[in-house]
Amino acid sequence: MRVPLLDLQLQYQSLKSEIEPVLLRVAESQALILGKEVAALEETLAAYCGAKFALGVSSGTDALLMALMALNLEPDDEVIMPTYSFFATAGVAARLRAKPVFVDSEPVTLNISPAAIRAAITPRTKAIIPVHLYGQSADMDEILAIGEEYGIPIIEDAAQAIGTQYKNGKPVGSMGLMGCFSFYPTKNLGAFGDAGLLTTNDEALYKHLRQMRDHGMEPRYYHKFVGGNFRMDALQAAVLNVKFTRLESWHAARRTNAALYCKLFMENGLADSIGNTSFDDSNKVLLPKAVFEASGVNNFHIYNQFIIRVERRDELREFLKSHDIGAEIYYPVPFHRQECFQYLQNSDSDFLVANFAAATSLALPIFPELHPEQITFVVEKIGEFVRGR
Repeated sequence: MRVPLLDLQLQYQSLKSEIEPVLLRVAESQALILGKEVAALEETLAAYCGAKFALGVSSGTDALLMALMALNLEPDDEVIMPTYSFFATAGVAARLRAKPVFVDSEPVTLNISPAAIRAAITPRTKAIIPVHLYGQSADMDEILAIGEEYGIPIIEDAAQAIGTQYKNGKPVGSMGLMGCFSFYPTKNLGAFGDAGLLTTNDEALYKHLRQMRDHGMEPRYYHKFVGGNFRMDALQAAVLNVKFTRLESWHAARRTNAALYCKLFMENGLADSIGNTSFDDSNKVLLPKAVFEASGVNNFHIYNQFIIRVERRDELREFLKSHDIGAEIYYPVPFHRQECFQYLQNSDSDFLVANFAAATSLALPIFPELHPEQITFVVEKIGEFVRGR
């Protein structure tokens, strides 16, 4: 049985009859940058994300870059972020000559630790970037309280978490000063290439970001500040407008698949509960937990990735590959261990949770079109591996 990590062909075939006409419409219009398609997407996603304003941009990375540019950082200003995440979060700060300040994660969710944030604050701290990792919100009550106490803006990196709700039902991307989203093709809402989104509730900031998106130009050919080419293609917006109509059902399917994984892992004696953080004889596989599950909140976790933690992770990945099962490692090298950040002289011992996650985490197939038989097969093979059969 073949079980790919992700099969976008299945998704495309289910939407082909809807997507191809809108692509042709955009092609025939030759209105290829911004325009009506992007404006429609911005209106839809502002409402969906619970924000007053949304701005379609060129990528999730550029959304983060624009957010930090809007803060007018000075060289060596500090930006606090988790050390365990996708590289873009750290890369954008370094590109602006700011100092990325890496902190450790919470052991259950692997999201940024509020206690570690507080301990890292200095007079040069100019922003805090919590990442809503793998599709689950960081602990925003604590993080927002820290930001308010110290007067530090919060930029939400929601690249993996569009539609995720926090414990009070508040959508991610609507709680901080700005929210940054990615529509990379592997995301729950993926484009046909790179695209991203910025959200904010601040009208003046929104107008500034809108001008920044087009080289800081307003009116045409007049520039009061230097922005960039951060515009979204109309073709990407057209695809996203079609796909958005399926997003909630895709979230629900991923949650169903995650629940089945957890059920089967426990029934097969590979874990005794969800959310454990250390291995023992009854916990051969550590399962992800949706910690903010609450009555009336559906999207407390949208499972952009289903992450287990297991000993001999690299060997398991090769074993699964030999049985035609896709699996991926997110993320094998935390920021503090990256060669490009060695100048920061971080102490490896300050990041015990992140180091453990980097050594043990493995993403299993979770895409909406996955069949229960495929999930059963994956669990059976993992059981064979950890029992040494």
